[in-house]
Amino acid sequence: MHFVLPADAGDPASPSGGNVYDLRVSADLNRLPVAGDWPRPRDTAALEQTLAGIPDGDVVLLDGLVSCGVPEVVVPHARRLRLAVLVHLPLADETGLDPGTAALLDAKERQVLRAASAVIATSPTAARTIKKNHGLDTVHVVVPGTDPAPLALGTDGVRQLLCVASITPRKGHDVLVRALRKIDHDFRLDCVGPHRPFLRELPRDDRVRFPGPLVGEALTSAYAKADLFVLASRNETYGMVVTEALAHGLPVIASAVPDALGDGGLLFEPGDEDALSAALQRWFQDQDFRAALRAKALTRRAELSTWDESTEDLRRVLASLRP
Repeated sequence: MHFVLPADAGDPASPSGGNVYDLRVSADLNRLPVAGDWPRPRDTAALEQTLAGIPDGDVVLLDGLVSCGVPEVVVPHARRLRLAVLVHLPLADETGLDPGTAALLDAKERQVLRAASAVIATSPTAARTIKKNHGLDTVHVVVPGTDPAPLALGTDGVRQLLCVASITPRKGHDVLVRALRKIDHDFRLDCVGPHRPFLRELPRDDRVRFPGPLVGEALTSAYAKADLFVLASRNETYGMVVTEALAHGLPVIASAVPDALGDGGLLFEPGDEDALSAALQRWFQDQDFRAALRAKALTRRAELSTWDESTEDLRRVLASLRP
C-alpha cells in the first residue's frame, strides 16, 4: 500500500498536526512524498508522475492537501487504483480565502472525494461535515493518537501560558492576544509555532512571546513548564496539540476542538474574544476554577487513544479496499 503525502511532512522546520499525523500512521506504508505548493500547485507533474508509477489495482492513500485541489490529475487514476483520501482540513475551510476561491476549491475537492474508494477524516465532527458538504454516504474516522507524557510541573500553577500552533489567521492568535490585553495580571504566554507573515499583523503585548517552532525535547520542555494551555482557533478538524497538552495533564481553554477536548477543559465559541477574556480572567482569579480545569484534564488524559490504535484503525480502512 502506498501513501502520497506532501514533501515537507518530515521537515522539522514546518511542524504541523497534519504532518505529524501522516508520519505516525504511515510507518508500514510506501511513502511517496511529492513537492508542490499545495493545494494550488503551479506544476502538477510530480504528482502525475508519482501516480502513474503505481501499478494498477494497488491501494493508495492520498493526503487531501496534495490531492483534493487537483481532480484533473487524481480522478483519472481512480479508475485503475484503489484510492483513499485522508482529509485533515476541507480545502474551503482555510481561513482568509475569498468566496470565489473557496467555492472553487470546494468543487474540486468534491470531485476527488466522490471518485475515491474511501474517504477518511480525523474527527467525528469533520466526518459529518464532509458527508454533508459533499453528499457522501460514508466517511471513515481515524482520530490522531497521543504519546504518553509526564505530568507538567508548571510554575506557580497560574502564570505560564502556552499555545502551540502555526502563526496563521486560522489559529486565532489575534483573538488570543486581544483577549489577554484586557487582563491586568502578571503572566507569560509562549506562542510556539512556525512564524508566518500573519505575525506582523498581530497586536503586541510584552507578556506574549513568539519563540518559533519547537520539536523534540524543546517542545516537551515547553509543555512541562506550562500551567495552562490556550488555543483560539477559528477552525480545526481535530486539534492534536490539545490532546498533547492533556497528555501532560495541562488544563485547557480552547475553541473549535470539541472532539480533541471532550470534557477535558473549557470550550468557547471560535472568535469570541470576550468569552475567552472572561475565561482567562477567571483562570487568574478563581482557584476553584483552576482546580476544576485540572481535574477535567486528568480525567480526559486517561481516555486518550494511542498512535498504535490510530494506525490499526487506518490499516483496517485500507485493507477493506483490497480485492
